[in-house]
Amino acid sequence: MSDTQPPEERLYLLQRRLADFAAARDWAPYHTPKNLAVALSVEASELVEIFQWLTPEQSARVMEEPESAHRVADEVADVLAYLLQFCEVLGVDVLDALAAKIERNELRFPAPGGSSQNRHSSE
Repeated sequence: MSDTQPPEERLYLLQRRLADFAAARDWAPYHTPKNLAVALSVEASELVEIFQWLTPEQSARVMEEPESAHRVADEVADVLAYLLQFCEVLGVDVLDALAAKIERNELRFPAPGGSSQNRHSSE
C-alpha cells in the first residue's frame, strides 16, 4: 500500500486487511457488533487515559514527546481498527456515514451569520 493512493482507497484496503486478518484467525464468532462496539469503547478509553491528568497545555504538546506520541498513535490505530471492523460487520460505509453526518451538522449548526441558533453537537 502506498501513500500515493487516494485516501478512500487506502482506507478501503486497510479495512480489507483487517477483515482478512480476522478471517484467517476465525475470529468471526467474536466479531459481533456488540463485541466490536465494546472493544471500540475500551480502546477509546485507553486513548482518553493518556490525557487524563494532563493540563490543556500539556495535552496540546503530547506529540512532541516520542514515547507519548507513540502511545497516542497506537491507541488511535486501535480505535480506527475496531471502528472499521465494526463498520465491516454491519455494512456501514464509514466515509458515506461521515459525509452524511457532516451535512446534517452543517444544517443544524450554520456558520455565524446564519438564521438558526447555534447549539452544541451533544444536544
